[in-house]
Amino acid sequence: MRGLNAIAADRLRRFVLPGLAFKAVVIGGGYATGRELAEFFLPAGPWGGVLAMLLATLIWSVVAAATFRLAHAIGARDYRTFFQALLGRGWVAFEAAYALFIVVVLAVFGAAAGAIGAAVLGVQPLVGTLALLIGIVACVAWGNASVERVFLWVSVLLYATYALFLVLALTTIGDRIEAAFAAADGPAAGWALGGVTYAGYNIVGAVIVLPVTRHFRSGRDAVIAGAIAGPLAMLPALLFFVCMTAFLPEIAGAVLPSDHMLVRLGHPLFHLGFQLMIFAALLESGTGAVHAVNERIARVRGRAGLSPGARALLALALLAPCMLLAERVGLVGLIAGGYRLLAALLILVYVVPLLVATLLRRGAAEHMIPQPAPGEPRG
Repeated sequence: MRGLNAIAADRLRRFVLPGLAFKAVVIGGGYATGRELAEFFLPAGPWGGVLAMLLATLIWSVVAAATFRLAHAIGARDYRTFFQALLGRGWVAFEAAYALFIVVVLAVFGAAAGAIGAAVLGVQPLVGTLALLIGIVACVAWGNASVERVFLWVSVLLYATYALFLVLALTTIGDRIEAAFAAADGPAAGWALGGVTYAGYNIVGAVIVLPVTRHFRSGRDAVIAGAIAGPLAMLPALLFFVCMTAFLPEIAGAVLPSDHMLVRLGHPLFHLGFQLMIFAALLESGTGAVHAVNERIARVRGRAGLSPGARALLALALLAPCMLLAERVGLVGLIAGGYRLLAALLILVYVVPLLVATLLRRGAAEHMIPQPAPGEPRG
């Protein structure tokens, strides 16, 4: 029995953990609250939104598989090492793009935590923001093992909560969901752009979670884990989006679409539990983003590494200014403006070079395969 448990745990770390970590980074403040789904998928209508999500899932899986495979081949466990190999001296271009990413997403997380605190507890938004800040600092202080535990246990809570939400929604507003899809003529124009944009700024999660790919044994492990990462990350969003269509068109303008829906479903206890799940999702997303920065700095320091106190202080120095930005801009403005710019930058400095490098490596490998002499049978 212990042997079977050990095998299962090993496979979980190799094949599933990277996808759970990727989901943790992706889910963030806008995904968990539904605000990103309203921004990028609802304008395309029910069918268009589903198609855009499927397109984004495919992009995530392809890019994550290519990222994990290349990282495993070169031994990269942090984004600096990875981009030094991918871009050479141009790696600083990603560093700049990632700095912008960190500022925007941590501000979004802070704004979302503040909005949840105000909606659920009636406290000032700053209280929720500070609670999230303290939680992230505590999680990242103890390094990889602590962060991996956060990814695993929050994932269990998250998937269970979304599954229960789907059951409640189908039994309460299932007829309205069916009517929304039946009334839609088809995908609205621009659905593909929404899927590409959403995938574009979130795909950086594949690089952020490189520290947890330390369990790979082969390139095959890396490709399988990358392919699984896309569906693992998108499934809760797809379920949530389907339920959101029951409240069109008014839900499109809600700051917290999740709260808008839960109030109308009429289950106060589950409403509270769902908002707590969103806070946990913000915690794991913020933990993943900040941990990537700590690991990048730790690699530069070499064997000296970073002590728990140093990790906590670095996290605090990063989080405080970013989350204070949230108070000035607000959740809707951050998602609508900042994420589109991020998508364009990350596709340019990350996705395009990665796909070119992958194709070149494959071409070089095929070129190295011995070819039969003229007249000899092939295969």
